[in-house]
Amino acid sequence: MASKKLQIFKRLLGEKSGNAVLLTALGMPVLIGAAGYAMDMAQMYAWKRELQQAVDQGALAGAWTLAYDKTSQDYSTRAEQEYDSNLAITKTFADSDSTIQLGSYGGGTNNSVIVSARATKELPFTGFIVGKAMTVFATAQATYAEGGTYQACLMALKKNVDQTFVVGGSATVNASCGLGALSCEDDAIKITVDPNDPTKKGVTTDSIVACGTVDVPTYLESKVTEGATGLSNPFENLPTPTSTDNTNRSVNCPNGGSATSTTTYLSPGVYSGMNMNCKIVMNPGIYVVNGGVLDMTDQKSNITGNGVMFVLKNGAQLKLGGSGNAGSVNLTPMEAADFVGTPNEPYKNLYGGMLIYEEKGSQTSAVSHAFNGNANITVRGTFYMPNGDLTVNGGSSAAPLCFQLWASTLSISGNTSITTTCTSTQTNSAGSSAGGVRLVA
Repeated sequence: MASKKLQIFKRLLGEKSGNAVLLTALGMPVLIGAAGYAMDMAQMYAWKRELQQAVDQGALAGAWTLAYDKTSQDYSTRAEQEYDSNLAITKTFADSDSTIQLGSYGGGTNNSVIVSARATKELPFTGFIVGKAMTVFATAQATYAEGGTYQACLMALKKNVDQTFVVGGSATVNASCGLGALSCEDDAIKITVDPNDPTKKGVTTDSIVACGTVDVPTYLESKVTEGATGLSNPFENLPTPTSTDNTNRSVNCPNGGSATSTTTYLSPGVYSGMNMNCKIVMNPGIYVVNGGVLDMTDQKSNITGNGVMFVLKNGAQLKLGGSGNAGSVNLTPMEAADFVGTPNEPYKNLYGGMLIYEEKGSQTSAVSHAFNGNANITVRGTFYMPNGDLTVNGGSSAAPLCFQLWASTLSISGNTSITTTCTSTQTNSAGSSAGGVRLVA
């Protein structure tokens, strides 16, 4: 009997016809679980992808709003609208209100928009297994560069160096028409507080723009646009004005001349320096200063020139100001109509309003130009000096007319007080940009 039972058991051990059914039965829970998990993960991926698309579009919409107007308070509304419009599958269970906030990126301050959201729902399989809903998260960050049209009546033209435009000491600058710098370096513009009165607001302006960064007191920060693309010099390719009178002339003030002496009349022509130390009336036209110094600093000067342009060549240097209050300087530029019928007519709109034009020479070092001392200065027009380092210091002052200082570098310090009254239609264009937005996270 025992032998017969042993034979039956051995036969069963060798039987394989039921293995497939057994293995299928044992593996079925694993197969069902894997299929259920895969379906749930595919669903979660679809939620995540849609939610990410929604926050991406929301961040971009908010950033574009600020690119057009960085003071706009509507960026969050636009971001929320774009976020909502990109929801479909998750619309009924995603956050009704996404989190929208400003963020700082790349060393800037509040120069990006961050949108975050989540969607929570119970999945068929994992919900049955774990007994709770699943949550997916998404966040996006878009940075922006403000676009716009830039203007500046005080402008530093030199590139690739820092501190091309500096205002310091006890200087007072009133220039609502704007300050600018083409340099893309750090601290392209640097404005410091008065060391004798740190509470003094020495600079009054509507805008400060630079390709690089700026360093200004807190009260000016709202006026600043850093990293501005599209800044340009509209005079960069402007040819040197052609003089219609190339007669070689000189300034012949009487010995011991004074601001009240007999009037000396000057005519357009070519001068090797101009030492203007007496009472002078300049006839309208172009005065070429071929080297030397255009010197209007002596307190004995009493200079009047209406409808004039000075063309500085071969390193000619400007000195404007004085050592006392006896003298005065009153200058106004030629206007566009004055160039009609001359070789300069094609550029009349750029030459018009330009009081000083400095020819861009081959010299390797900058020319030093200066407003110095105590002087009664009344000038109107653009000072365009692409080779020049212009320093305004001492007790210099200028009467409140529309004048514009465009030089390679600008330094305003000491007890200087300057006020320029140019309106937006009178102020030189400093370029424009359409703005830009990109996702960074």
